[in-house]
Amino acid sequence: MNSNIRVGSLFGIPFYISPSWFLILGLVTWSYGDGLAAQFPDLTGASPLLLGLVTALLLFGSVLAHELGHSFVAIKQGIKVESITLFIFGGLASLEKESETPAAAFWVAIAGPAVSLLLFSILTTIGFTTHITGPLAAITAVLAAINLSLGLFNLIPGLPLDGGNILKAIVWKVTGNPYKGVKIASIVGQAFGWIAIASGLLPLVLYGNFDNIWNLLIGSFLLQNAGKSAQFARVQELLTGLTVADAVTPNSPIISQDLTLREFVDQRTLTGSNWQKFLVTNESGHLVGELALDALKTIRSDRWAHTLVNELMQSVEPSTIIISDRPLLQAIEQLESRQVTTLSVTNSDGVLVGLLEKAAVINLLHRQPQINPA
Repeated sequence: MNSNIRVGSLFGIPFYISPSWFLILGLVTWSYGDGLAAQFPDLTGASPLLLGLVTALLLFGSVLAHELGHSFVAIKQGIKVESITLFIFGGLASLEKESETPAAAFWVAIAGPAVSLLLFSILTTIGFTTHITGPLAAITAVLAAINLSLGLFNLIPGLPLDGGNILKAIVWKVTGNPYKGVKIASIVGQAFGWIAIASGLLPLVLYGNFDNIWNLLIGSFLLQNAGKSAQFARVQELLTGLTVADAVTPNSPIISQDLTLREFVDQRTLTGSNWQKFLVTNESGHLVGELALDALKTIRSDRWAHTLVNELMQSVEPSTIIISDRPLLQAIEQLESRQVTTLSVTNSDGVLVGLLEKAAVINLLHRQPQINPA
């Protein structure tokens, strides 16, 4: 279950906060408030803590601006932004799909770091030209430094960072193969992950020093997500060229709406079917509904011979129907986004082709020949 908390919308984009965000908010508020109190002894009472909270919120405001940079460029390309989420390691803009060309993917990827570096420039200019002093000057300086770090760190050329997506787009442009770009950027991302883990682990093991523990956490994050990107790219490559029709289950559970329930039960008994749900068609073979086996419990068995399937069937949710000539990758995305295990497959005229099961797609992947890495 998704534990993220929805806090509203920004420019029509759903905005979420991970519970882990509150941990970082508290740590930044406390640590920076403590730093301000030491730097400016005139601050008394709750003032340092309140200024620390303001700084923490502005920090996450910078992260949010970074993600909005990605989002606005994606929207301009006609890509829907499904959500923006702030979490312990920063932010994430979830896009409906990837860009269609390497150039478009490049501009989406670089937009976030560009916003961060622009904010760094603006804040630095404010600091040097307005002659602000005291805590306000300190907060402005730290926000400028944070945006500089955010922009430069995300330009590291490894997934899942923006630099990895930039590298992916460049390799895609050069080779014409988007999956090769993901593979290379994932390898680089995993390499940086191991470096970060080593830089956090070695001081801890050798000297008992916890100063670089954050590197260990970031390294683990990079390693895990870069690996997932590589794995998903391999799945995409294996399924390239395959359509939904290639994975339809043979002898899918299909029945006619004109059957009586008695005929349906007898037919199921004779075939030894173990299906718990059946797709229902009319005389033309068009999908008109579905019948769950449990629904028969609502009708007395002595009425089965006088009750037709179409009297008991339920409508099929349109979001669980897919056209047979669509790419199989689209079916996987639909299965995941709708959180279902099956899709009803029809042709473009609405004639039922059969049932697509997530398990069948997995089996098809196992049967695919190995990809030549060259």
